[in-house]
Amino acid sequence: MRHGMDAGPRSIHGTGLGLRRDFMGALSATTPPSVGFYEVAPENWMNTGGRWGKLFRSMTERFDFICHGLSLSLGGPAPLDERFLEDLKGFLKQHRIKLYSEHLSYCSDDGHLYDLMPIPFTAEAVRHVAARIRRAQDILERRIAIENVSYYAAPGREMDEIDFLNAVLAEADCDLLLDINNIHVNSVNHRYDAEAFLAAVPAERIAYGHVAGHHVEAEDLIIDTHGADIVDPVWRLLARAYELHGVFPTLLERDFNIPPVSELLREIGRIGALQASSTQSRQRRRA
Repeated sequence: MRHGMDAGPRSIHGTGLGLRRDFMGALSATTPPSVGFYEVAPENWMNTGGRWGKLFRSMTERFDFICHGLSLSLGGPAPLDERFLEDLKGFLKQHRIKLYSEHLSYCSDDGHLYDLMPIPFTAEAVRHVAARIRRAQDILERRIAIENVSYYAAPGREMDEIDFLNAVLAEADCDLLLDINNIHVNSVNHRYDAEAFLAAVPAERIAYGHVAGHHVEAEDLIIDTHGADIVDPVWRLLARAYELHGVFPTLLERDFNIPPVSELLREIGRIGALQASSTQSRQRRRA
């Protein structure tokens, strides 16, 4: 770790929820005890004022928040947006954001593509993206977590996805946002063993996890949408992740087809139940 860099706050616990404006008012008025922290995209809030800005500030003053970025384009060819990072640094400090994460992908060159594009699984790409992550961490003065992403093509592939991910984590010396749904999606689309991938993840780098729903387009094609309920194979994979790596903070993502808050809280409750069960199993084994 470089001198003077925050090791990254580990003070988020339990279960989290991706915060959407659709249900923000309801949650600000009634605090669900099952939700330990909230996640937002900083790009959606950095320049927000007025009623929404005040509501957001009132929530960050009362609850633990983390940020999941959309636009840094860590794997992109264009120069890293250091002005954005400086602005982001102030935003994270202002709202006492516990942790910042981004996607292991790219989304821009001369302009934004509004999609997450796959980084080639090559040694050259490892060096490129790791250097950009290190620079981002230096500017922010904190460790960041990178997310294993869903992808639908692997251009220029020279190594497996898990080897690429682990090489970037080691070279950049950063943390991991472990997306369980993305492992399932990719294992179906690219025909690999999801549990073997999960077992090869470095447990010590897991900052927190994501779970979400997806759309089954065909038997061999799943689209990561965050727009449906979590399916049984993803629940089983999450339970296996806790078995292999211990319980880590885990957040429910739901970006489209958003149901009533009560339904989201039921899925939050299921995450919490898996965490409790895994913790109890570990305690019994130690006894």
